[in-house]
Amino acid sequence: MKDCFDRNFRRAILAQLTFINRHSLPHHVPLGVNPQKEVYFITITCQHRGRIQLTRPELAGPLLDIVKLRNERFVWFAYIFLIMPDHVHALLSFPPSRNTIQQTVTLWKRWTARQMGIEWQRDFFEHRLRSDERWREKADYIPANPVRKGLVTEVSQWPYVFLPNPR
Repeated sequence: MKDCFDRNFRRAILAQLTFINRHSLPHHVPLGVNPQKEVYFITITCQHRGRIQLTRPELAGPLLDIVKLRNERFVWFAYIFLIMPDHVHALLSFPPSRNTIQQTVTLWKRWTARQMGIEWQRDFFEHRLRSDERWREKADYIPANPVRKGLVTEVSQWPYVFLPNPR
């Protein structure tokens, strides 16, 4: 009897938790941090997880083209930008701009949604890399993602990645 009560109680609590609204992720830059001198690990996810959306050839090529164009126009600097079937990962820096990091990413998401029909989740994840060690860790993690997911056997086989030309 007690176990049944506990189980029903847990179900009731879980049912109530499903109605709690998800809050937006904070994207404010702490005082004393100059965002133009930082590198950010960014993840942007499609609305519908688990579907092949972004790696369709008719979408992936133009998506990488717009990443390259924004790099060339100094909207951001992409050290690496990798497209997975339902999300993207990037290491980005943001040059001086009137836009915040959140505005820059949101404008890109809005443009790709309108022009390419991509349905993105409401927000995105960003993490400021505070050390060279963390930078190296993420720089290794991003290109290995398709291998970890079993999409290719070697990092070099994944075609949906932007790496800037060395200057």
